[in-house]
Amino acid sequence: MGCRGKPGTPANSIGPSVSAFSKKPRSAEVAAGSPAVFEAETERAGLKVRWQRAGSDISASEKYGLAAEGTRHTLTVRDAGPADQGSYAVIAGSSKVKFDLKVVDAGKAEPVSAPAPAPTEAPAALGEAPTSAPEVEAGAPSPEGSSSAAPEGPSAPGDPIGLFVMRPQDGEVTVGGNITFSARVAGASLLKPPVVKWFKGKWVDLSSKVGQHLQLRDSYDRTSKVYLFELYIMDAQASFAGGYRCEVSTKDKFDSCNFNLTVHEAVGPGDVDLRSTFRRTDSHEDTATLDFSSLLRKRLEAPAEEDVWEILRQAPPSEYERIAFQHGVTDLRGMLKRLKGIKRDEKKSTAFQKKLQPAYQVSKGHKIRLMVELADPDAEVKWLKNGQEIQMSGRYIFESIGAKRTLTISQCSLADDAAYQCVVGEEKCSTELFVKEPPVLITRPLEDQLVMVGQRVEFECEVSEEGAQVKWLKDGVELTREETFKYRFKKDGQKHHLIINEATLEDAGHYALRTSGGQALAELIVQEKKLEVYQSIADLTVGSKDQAVFKCEVSDENVRGVWLKNGKELVPDSRIKVSHIGRVHKLTIDDVTPADEADYSFVPEGFACNLSAKLHFMEVKIDFVPRQEPPKIHLDCPGRVPDTIVVVAGNKLRLDVPISGDPAPTVIWQKTITKGNKVAAGPAPDASEESGAGDEWVFDKKLLCETEGRVRVETTKDRSIFTVEGAEQEDEGVYVVTVKNPVGEDQVSLTVKVIDVPDAPAAPEISKVGEDSCTVRWEPPAYDGGQPVLGYILERKKKKSYRWMRLNFDLLRELSHEARRMIEGVIYEMRVYAVNAVGMSRPSPASQPFMPIGPPSEPTHLAVEDVSDTTVSLKWRPPERAGAGGLDGYSVEYRREGSGSAWVSALPGLIERTSLLVKDLPTGARVLFRVRAHNMAGAGPPATTKEPVTVQELLQRPRLQLPRHLRQTIQKKVGEPVNLLIPFQGKPRPQVTWTKEGQPLAGEEVSIRNSPTDTILFIRAARRAHSGIYQVTLRVENMEDKAQLVLQVVDRPSPPQDIQVAEAWGFNVALEWKPPQDDGNTELWGYTVQKADEKTMEWFTVLEHYRRTHCVVSELIIGNGYYFRVFSHNTVGPSERAAATKEPVFIPRPGITYELPKYKALDFSEAPSFTRPLVNRSVIAGYNTTLCCAVRGSPKPKISWFKNGLDLSKDARFRMFSKQGVLTLEIRKPCPFDGGVYTCRATNLEGEAQCECRLEVRAVLHGERVLSGQDGTRKVCGGQALPCSPSQPPPSGRKPVTDFLLGEGSQQLSEVLG
Repeated sequence: MGCRGKPGTPANSIGPSVSAFSKKPRSAEVAAGSPAVFEAETERAGLKVRWQRAGSDISASEKYGLAAEGTRHTLTVRDAGPADQGSYAVIAGSSKVKFDLKVVDAGKAEPVSAPAPAPTEAPAALGEAPTSAPEVEAGAPSPEGSSSAAPEGPSAPGDPIGLFVMRPQDGEVTVGGNITFSARVAGASLLKPPVVKWFKGKWVDLSSKVGQHLQLRDSYDRTSKVYLFELYIMDAQASFAGGYRCEVSTKDKFDSCNFNLTVHEAVGPGDVDLRSTFRRTDSHEDTATLDFSSLLRKRLEAPAEEDVWEILRQAPPSEYERIAFQHGVTDLRGMLKRLKGIKRDEKKSTAFQKKLQPAYQVSKGHKIRLMVELADPDAEVKWLKNGQEIQMSGRYIFESIGAKRTLTISQCSLADDAAYQCVVGEEKCSTELFVKEPPVLITRPLEDQLVMVGQRVEFECEVSEEGAQVKWLKDGVELTREETFKYRFKKDGQKHHLIINEATLEDAGHYALRTSGGQALAELIVQEKKLEVYQSIADLTVGSKDQAVFKCEVSDENVRGVWLKNGKELVPDSRIKVSHIGRVHKLTIDDVTPADEADYSFVPEGFACNLSAKLHFMEVKIDFVPRQEPPKIHLDCPGRVPDTIVVVAGNKLRLDVPISGDPAPTVIWQKTITKGNKVAAGPAPDASEESGAGDEWVFDKKLLCETEGRVRVETTKDRSIFTVEGAEQEDEGVYVVTVKNPVGEDQVSLTVKVIDVPDAPAAPEISKVGEDSCTVRWEPPAYDGGQPVLGYILERKKKKSYRWMRLNFDLLRELSHEARRMIEGVIYEMRVYAVNAVGMSRPSPASQPFMPIGPPSEPTHLAVEDVSDTTVSLKWRPPERAGAGGLDGYSVEYRREGSGSAWVSALPGLIERTSLLVKDLPTGARVLFRVRAHNMAGAGPPATTKEPVTVQELLQRPRLQLPRHLRQTIQKKVGEPVNLLIPFQGKPRPQVTWTKEGQPLAGEEVSIRNSPTDTILFIRAARRAHSGIYQVTLRVENMEDKAQLVLQVVDRPSPPQDIQVAEAWGFNVALEWKPPQDDGNTELWGYTVQKADEKTMEWFTVLEHYRRTHCVVSELIIGNGYYFRVFSHNTVGPSERAAATKEPVFIPRPGITYELPKYKALDFSEAPSFTRPLVNRSVIAGYNTTLCCAVRGSPKPKISWFKNGLDLSKDARFRMFSKQGVLTLEIRKPCPFDGGVYTCRATNLEGEAQCECRLEVRAVLHGERVLSGQDGTRKVCGGQALPCSPSQPPPSGRKPVTDFLLGEGSQQLSEVLG
């Protein structure tokens, strides 16, 4: 995949290539075992050069040698072998040159001194790349006038990841040239062709830009089953440069690739540019020489000198310095002065008074208004989006108010991100609209995880927007798609997953998910597998036919194991059972026989450990004795010293004591809790000696006979069994077994110890909190469970999380631990477990929440702002690193110069400002200052002034810094506030004096406010009397500075004077008047002349902005009488009143004198009344509609329309008509929002009347169709078409149809009579 140029373009159509290399490396063929050397030279020194092989950077090693000397760079491949041959590349800036290394046997090697042709001389046709010639520099124009083409065909290396077989590569082209970018997609496994989209920048879809300069092509090769997609750019312009993106998607896969296009300025034949010949290199050494051979060569092929002023006129101001340096312009000040004059001569637009701004920005979902102001208020405008005309719709609204034209776009989406134009006739103005997406927020953060090697890891995070673009990072480095062989990314709506199938120790670290609105952090800890034994198996001694149970508990419930007997695997059967429940492994042997006595072992699978115990078989030997045998207890180790029997709490305790005696003895069990204090209880007084069948159990000095329950005694002829189900702590103690018969008695003491897991420790305490660490301390548990505590296990979690993560696998022997590898700014909690030989205790309560945070860095840019005799003003900027908790404030200290003085705090406590005025300093002392930033973790390092500051005020000449807008006449309207701020300099603080016309300012209306750096003249409400020349004087001792300000307060002018009719003839009337007595303190702009018919008294403007004091009003109607009036205008506006003629001027009919008959005057006055009221309407959204009614009244009533009580006269979407008493309200393209109650109100001197109706605007229902024909008809739901305007006159006696109503499912016609 690559980019290639247009075939068939002449070689001389494009100038020489623009490259960062003056000498390029060439492909070479070397013998095996010999070194290969490649050289490259850059245009200038100091340019960073990278060498690559197969797309990976090469670093210096035993195999590769890299050297750089000035502009010369060398790559040496030592001891070349077959593994070293392949494609290499060198990169400098945006230029990349590829070359090949071929290694052959020593007898077949070609001499290195005969290199292949240079890249720019390769005559290969488009798409062919001979192996002996080096590849053309990527991005540089080829001899055919286009970007070089990467090798195509099946031999090209395939992309092992994603859908692309070959990706588009970066390209370069000269202005006016052509270039093609190609992408190949594997189609062997695709059922349908993939969808490919080309983008420029972030959002611009190039499919909408197809036309004169851009074409999109695609094809399919059935042989190789590869899809080819091409982006063909013709006649490239400078604006085409930038980043591009190609996206390919199928039903369940997606892939994308970014590439860049560089467009160079076009050059052509012309005079040599002597400036570039004498231009010095970047070494800044005065060693420039004139190379006449290169000068002669440039005369033949160098481009013509470009018009620098044309480039500067079109470039933004930020590029002026770069363009001047590029073209050798050294007088930058003169260049800017000349450029300002050139821009002033640009042609002013005749169609637009105010154009669109160059660019607008709006957030997604918000509304934007694009407004222009026209020179001609009646001109028609068109709005274009990406060259296509915009039609009015619910989202695009056009408004026309006077000369202003507005385009409103509501609920902006990414599809509205485009170029917009406003066209008026032949002129147009353009802008770009950028739609900003709202930031994507983290709604559920990542969770810390602790796993073992080989386990599966899955991080899950939830964001606020579905389908949002996110980045996964590990330790600050982005995880890209090229690493998907190890990491797998998954999207599920708003959830994003990062999956590691088999974790290794290298995967440990901090993982982050970053969005446009923040990021979520989590830590992954990977530990090697280690098995802990919570409870080992113990030796057992059992008798014949008894049950033997070996039990052990390990830390991992998923671990399996094998039971061994004398080193051989034990096979379970009906008598021998093996069980595994959770972390407990158990071996049970029923009906023990002497053959079962052996060594038993449990070996966990995958771990090098072995748990062993021995089973002892207890054989009871009873010798024949004659009758009357004394009782005897038969134990392996009988004795008067108590033997200790250990049992785990919750387990079953069974004491099987063999006995003998004739007659059968009586067995008495006693428990002594406190040795020496308890007395064994004897038989009950009422118990007979013959009660051998009964059992007596003395517990806590109480004689009990229990044969059932949790604690019970069972006695047979030859044994007595003491059983405790689920041993508890209270069962611990010394048990005495006594057997009696008439011949004698025997007694044995057995000590039972019940052991358990320890109690939970108390909540740990957190101290010494640092940037990523803290110290955790805790106390031992109150009860150790009867076994010594072996160690402790520490866990932590985030405050808002539910998952605890273990911090240690080896038990902690101490009562404190330093926890590390925490994330600054995240709130954590800690808890601890105690572990003894039995197992692990319950967790302790969680510690108090805490936040790891480090102290801030030192403040930056500490500087002295001002110095007086006793004060020093300091300012600084916040530190670069403030810590996650933010800053609490700053502390400022000072001390006198010298090592003996101590630092003194300038203020008690902390300040939040980044400036401070230090007061009460000794005059003339040399003082050092330092500032510290403080946060929750404490104070950071200080920022100290570099040199001592001398506390002594310097004398500075007073100087007024009069702003530019105050240097000309200041115009204010009457009633507006006046606020004139003038900055100044001077030390000590200058004395400020204001005067007006040479007199001191007086009165409460004018106030002066002075500060150490500026002075303000303030007038709350300006009056005409405030006009004049103001002078401000700044004085320091005998030095002063002055400035004058001219204030002009303007108002509306008075009306013209003495208007009169000079002459009336034919259809014309000549008027004369005198200028107004008061011009409003500013120049008059002219007069407005209006006329009114005596009958209607409706005023119409005849002349506007008329500057003379006499005029002729023409085109009057014969037989009518007219009144005339004149307004005067200035900068503020028209006069409040007008000068009007007192009597009407009658326009007589020429040659005929007619005397009107005298009739008795009749009073035709009548209050308004509606002869035809409004009727309720139901209309379809998007089609113009009208509301009609008829009114009568004399004099002619004034008509007002209202919607839901709101006046509609100023709304441009409604038009009102009144003709012969028929009132019409036209609503343009109504929407459902326009529905409501409409009211028509008629008012005259005789009274007032009103009528109202309800308008329902409904959208087109599902299944309905609304068709509009060219003849003005509409068709709804398949009904008959109703004409929107009658085409034939109405029948005689009927009034014309003026309105139509369309109802749901039926057509209703309403005739409104005049």
